[in-house]
Amino acid sequence: MGETFQYFSMAKKGSPEKFITDRKNKYSASKVFKTSLLGEPMAILCSAEGNKFIFSNENKLVQSWWPRSIEKIFPNSGKVTTKEESMKLRQMLPAFLKPEALQKYVGPMDAVTKQHLKTYWDSKEIKVHPLMKKHTFTLACRLLLNIEDPGLISKLEKPFRVIMAGFISLPINVPGTKFSRAIRAAKELRKEIEVMIKQRKIDLIEKRVSPTQDILSCMLQETDENGQFMNEWDIANKIMGLLTGAHDTASMALVSIIKYLAELPEIYDGVLRGKLHWNAYATHKNPEYFPDPEKFDPPRFEGEGPPPYSFVPFGGGPRMCPGQEYARLEILTFIHNVVTNFRWEKVIPEEKIIIDPVPMAARGLPIRLHPHIL
Repeated sequence: MGETFQYFSMAKKGSPEKFITDRKNKYSASKVFKTSLLGEPMAILCSAEGNKFIFSNENKLVQSWWPRSIEKIFPNSGKVTTKEESMKLRQMLPAFLKPEALQKYVGPMDAVTKQHLKTYWDSKEIKVHPLMKKHTFTLACRLLLNIEDPGLISKLEKPFRVIMAGFISLPINVPGTKFSRAIRAAKELRKEIEVMIKQRKIDLIEKRVSPTQDILSCMLQETDENGQFMNEWDIANKIMGLLTGAHDTASMALVSIIKYLAELPEIYDGVLRGKLHWNAYATHKNPEYFPDPEKFDPPRFEGEGPPPYSFVPFGGGPRMCPGQEYARLEILTFIHNVVTNFRWEKVIPEEKIIIDPVPMAARGLPIRLHPHIL
């Protein structure tokens, strides 16, 4: 177990950084400490220099890995390792997620966002967090897999939610645990995706769809060095990984922005007037690099900005998030639409962001909406 319970105890109280700062202060000379979380031994690096070390030494002195919980929820077919699968996927993604390719997503993103607001933001009071998860999942299905049927999206979303609840957990497969439910849900979701894969193969053969219309069609035509196509199991796993990456962190980023714009009306006004721009992700909390780190302060990123490697919301080097431009576009499209249509206020003024086991609003972030009078 290591320090798992200590970490999540602090995280559920809305102060996960205290776990880090307490241990960082204990070993302040080195800015690094050892611990064990979720049954995995690990070293925590607490400096810009540490970030640079990690990002500059991939496959040299350090190597990326997946926690055992993720390995068991998304087991590979045995023909390739999970790491090899991940590397192949990263090689395929740039063609779909580079800025030039994303230009064609602007229209569909805007249309999906407008429909989301029309459907779900028509009440005086809403809960933001579950709606953001629904919105980002819908966008991922629409843009990465070309799924437009709301019924099919809902069918995929149900097991996906169970998977996410057990994604980061102790890998103990005991009936009734989040981890056990996640394994069963992953099997259910994989079957649904394999049905889609079989149908897409037929559509490609009969030329009913474009071979370059989305990432799924691309995967079905990808071959290895021996000319072998990927099997359906591995493609389904890659799709589930893509849905996770395209939805989870972006939904929480949107929740954070909605929260901070409610708390800081002067920032909201600047965004509404189109005179203020900022990186959408929450700031890191090291006062050595960010004075008053708890304060939401977009102007701190203007001019020269923070020191190199101190603010790394998308990673760096070989660990750079391949979907960073997709995330930026998704966030900017949503915020543009919501700010130009509404003002809002928090129903629970002191509501915290907690980690259980991923960042989330403690009560779902209920807000009261005030539509602009046109």
